Amino acid sequence: MWLKPEEILLKNAFKLWVTEKDNEYFVLQRRRGYGEGGGGLTGLLVGTLDTVLDSTSKVAPYRILHHTPDSQVYWSIACGVTKEEIFQHWDWLQQNIMRTLSVFDSSEDITSFVQGKIRGLIAEEGKTSLVLEDDPEKFREALLRFEKWFELPPEEKLVTYYSCSYWKGKVPCQGWLYLSTNFLCFYSYLLGAEVKLVISWDEMWRLEKTSNVILTESIHVLAHGEDHYFSMLLHLNETFVIMEQLADYSIKRLFDKEAFQRVPALSDPLQITKRYCRSAAQHSLEAHAKSEQFRTFFRLPKEENLLEVHESFLWVPFSHFNTLGKICLSENYLCFASQDGSQCHIIIPMREVKCGISASPQHSASSEVSRSKCRFTLYSSLLFSLWFTVVSGNENDICVCQAIRGECQSLINHFEDNPEDVTLMVGQKDSSKAVSTEALMTVFHPQDVENLDPKMLKEKMKEQSWNIHFSEYGRGTSMFFTRKTRDLIVRGVPEALRGELWMLFSGAVNDMATHPGYYTELVEQSLGTSTLATDEIERDLHRSLPEHPAFQSDTGISALRRVLTAYAYRNPKIGYCQAMNILTSVLLLYAKEEEAFWLLVAVCERMLPDYFNRRIIGALVDQAVFEDLIRENLPQLVEHMTDLSFFSSVSLSWFLTLFISVLPIESAVNVVDCFFYDGIKAILQLGLAVLDYNMDALISCHDDAEAVTILNKFFDSVTNKDSPLPPTVQQASVGNNDKASHINVDISELIREAYEKYGNIRSEEVGSSRKRNKLYVIQTLEDTTKQNVVSELIVINVRFNASQLDELYNLFKRQHFLSCYWTMKSPALLHHDPSLAYLEQYQLGFQQFSVLFSLLEPWAFCTTKSTLSLWVFRLIDENQDGLVNFKEFCCALGTFLCSLLSPNAAFNLSISTVITSFLLGKLFLLSQTQFIQFSKTLYNIFHGDPEEELLYRAVAHVTSLLLRMEEVGRRLQEASSPPESAKPASTTAAEESSTEEASTTPESSDTSSSHNSQDAGPDLSETEWSFSFEQVLASLLNEPAIVSFFERPVDIQAKVGQARCFKVKFTVNSSTSCDLSVFW
Repeated sequence: MWLKPEEILLKNAFKLWVTEKDNEYFVLQRRRGYGEGGGGLTGLLVGTLDTVLDSTSKVAPYRILHHTPDSQVYWSIACGVTKEEIFQHWDWLQQNIMRTLSVFDSSEDITSFVQGKIRGLIAEEGKTSLVLEDDPEKFREALLRFEKWFELPPEEKLVTYYSCSYWKGKVPCQGWLYLSTNFLCFYSYLLGAEVKLVISWDEMWRLEKTSNVILTESIHVLAHGEDHYFSMLLHLNETFVIMEQLADYSIKRLFDKEAFQRVPALSDPLQITKRYCRSAAQHSLEAHAKSEQFRTFFRLPKEENLLEVHESFLWVPFSHFNTLGKICLSENYLCFASQDGSQCHIIIPMREVKCGISASPQHSASSEVSRSKCRFTLYSSLLFSLWFTVVSGNENDICVCQAIRGECQSLINHFEDNPEDVTLMVGQKDSSKAVSTEALMTVFHPQDVENLDPKMLKEKMKEQSWNIHFSEYGRGTSMFFTRKTRDLIVRGVPEALRGELWMLFSGAVNDMATHPGYYTELVEQSLGTSTLATDEIERDLHRSLPEHPAFQSDTGISALRRVLTAYAYRNPKIGYCQAMNILTSVLLLYAKEEEAFWLLVAVCERMLPDYFNRRIIGALVDQAVFEDLIRENLPQLVEHMTDLSFFSSVSLSWFLTLFISVLPIESAVNVVDCFFYDGIKAILQLGLAVLDYNMDALISCHDDAEAVTILNKFFDSVTNKDSPLPPTVQQASVGNNDKASHINVDISELIREAYEKYGNIRSEEVGSSRKRNKLYVIQTLEDTTKQNVVSELIVINVRFNASQLDELYNLFKRQHFLSCYWTMKSPALLHHDPSLAYLEQYQLGFQQFSVLFSLLEPWAFCTTKSTLSLWVFRLIDENQDGLVNFKEFCCALGTFLCSLLSPNAAFNLSISTVITSFLLGKLFLLSQTQFIQFSKTLYNIFHGDPEEELLYRAVAHVTSLLLRMEEVGRRLQEASSPPESAKPASTTAAEESSTEEASTTPESSDTSSSHNSQDAGPDLSETEWSFSFEQVLASLLNEPAIVSFFERPVDIQAKVGQARCFKVKFTVNSSTSCDLSVFW
């Protein structure tokens, strides 16, 4: 075990200890009397002494000491009872510490680093050895340190923390890594040097595990163009998984604001009841990740959550043996997967369990573990019972089985008591007459039973092979998925079974079974709607497989319109995107209309996540995964074409349309077969096989255009020799004229080759690569968006250059996310509209605007800026929705800073803007209350300035002058004014408007000013008075001190730099998002 470093003297220690191993910095010793040799008389005496002493005084027989070459002081850092234990510590030091110590210059730094690392390991071991919720005090102490060091809001949830080393330059800093819901934080304090690091998860470009000469294994983070390395983590894999989950969760919010609400323990800042329990947020993350993996593997609806997992044996009737795997139980399904996941897995919807669960404990003579069997009898989809043997390796396995049995029985009872919740046969509920109930292929190409040509005979043989498979492995939702199933898929699916198997493999059969009548209701509700999505659908209807007879008739076009419109109505966030029409056309050929709708749901929402949106993020991520696989599997191609971006551009249609847009339809459906069974892995494999097949031609090509031509000719030459479709149905190739010069490639052979060469690609590796590349892809898109926004603002001349706009955009974006992090009803979230232009995607409410504006405004002496910020916010919020976008913000800030950027201006617009802010650009007169508030704002702006006294006198002089002018004007007006009843109605309306506006000002109750009372002039307390914009501006411009103050140059870069270093201090006010409504 690791020990708290303690100094020891070795003057007489070598008489009691024998050195087993040593190096420049560490010594491993064995106590005499232990181990080989016994140690002679000295060893006998030492062993006798250790035996006589009680257990509290005994010394461990092995220890590790730390020392430096130029020091006589040794530090005890580890001890062990067995040789294996101490050697394990020694090996860890060799692998993780020794290489690092070479970078230090002094012995003191080496000793300090080692001591800090050992203390961190002790804390880490103590933390993990505890039951997580038994000792919340440890976590509370860490939380208090976290809040003290980083000064984040109390609503920021700490997920977990670890001891580690952070590499700042070439020297490591030993400290603590804190992972919270929105930030990665690190703190170290050694030898008077403090290191503090805070990185937002959504600012990361890379997050990966790396290793090099000095660091055996570390975590690499790339953010803001800087590389950060964290090493010497006791649980590096666990740490990386949590970091990956938090980063993935945060990065989704860049393009999907609904992600803020997906993990309640992370998104709800009000869940503070368990904030001192380390497991609350971390367990929520782990459960969320496991449920997502569970749903992905078994293709289950998104409502299902993984409740229990138990190791068990399943009696496999077709093989007559027990296979080891895991039972996974969710709300409505019991699933089993063999140990490697490929031998077999099965999905059992509880709605299909016909009878109760019986248990028959048996004891095997060859096993010491009792086994309890849970028997299921399934409704017609399987003709045999399923026997599970739960194995927990201890005496509690019967209790475990009983718990599973209880959960299952409760679900069975629910479905028995509520038969309306059970849909045993898909499509049991009557469909609307407007909905097609037949697959288009059966209507436009019915199979001729009497046709005995070779292709139809081969089709019949395929059907017979599948029927044999069904009789052996079951048919329907509870069929066994085995290696033989994949083999049949690779060989090709019969035309008659394609729709049924697509529904089964995609999981759409479960969606449809649990939502009877849902599609019909959607069709009726969406009928006649007119949106941007429906317009785009109408435009693309006749571009969907136009060569196929089914889409040359109103039957196919109408079905396609209904499916696409219903989905756009169901999921307005996606609506309609190009390529959805091509995919849906193929689905309608082999599936009924309602089935095609649920297949589309499965593809868009589960199998190809984030593919079909405005930014096609999912497709771009998978293209990055594809590039990684090319580097790994096709090194010859990489050597010739170092820039792999070509393959990204040419393969985009492969991923978006599942090769349907580049292959003839009779060949493309075979690819779709594999996709529904293996997911995106099948598309990646086939893409590699296509490049491998054309390797020589691609290496010899001279430019990208030639490579595109080579691939297009190859796709034109791909055929399906077993397709029973007639020539009128088969899709004509674009390059038919040149087809004779190319050898035809059979799609079945190409798919078989893809599985043989690249079938070892694991779905887990693809998932990990997706997460790793998603960070980079989304940040690249964000960077492109920023450049577009900056270019647009430069065109409209917002008085900032490109570099300044770039910095301001980063600050504005950060404030936008801060407003979303800790406020449940943030205006930015409530009013988020993904259809807006990129310029308006990020918006700020008043509170965050006020914080950012106060950091960047040219007058840094004001102590109270809320008044000025409020009126500026009201001025630039043109649509009065309580939000301002980046363009509005830059225009306002540029106006305030125009004295620096436009020195030749005839008069200073900053003063004008201050006045206009209070006038709201609508009123022509500044009322009494508004003028007082305006004067107070000027005093606040001038407070702390070196010429504060002179400026105060100038304001007092302006105030006195204006009041005297008002008095003179009022007397002149009284002498020549008509009777009260003859006043123009417009004047009365203006006064009423001014009075009403003043009454809505939050500060209107405070109408006194100590400075105004000095030179107020005549007593006007009982008379309403007001000033025009021109009067106020002319009076201010008449004071040189005020003019010089507003014309004083401002260093914008310095302001931006200060704002960038500003600490995140944000206090959540639950009423913030609602208060602005009273200001309008």
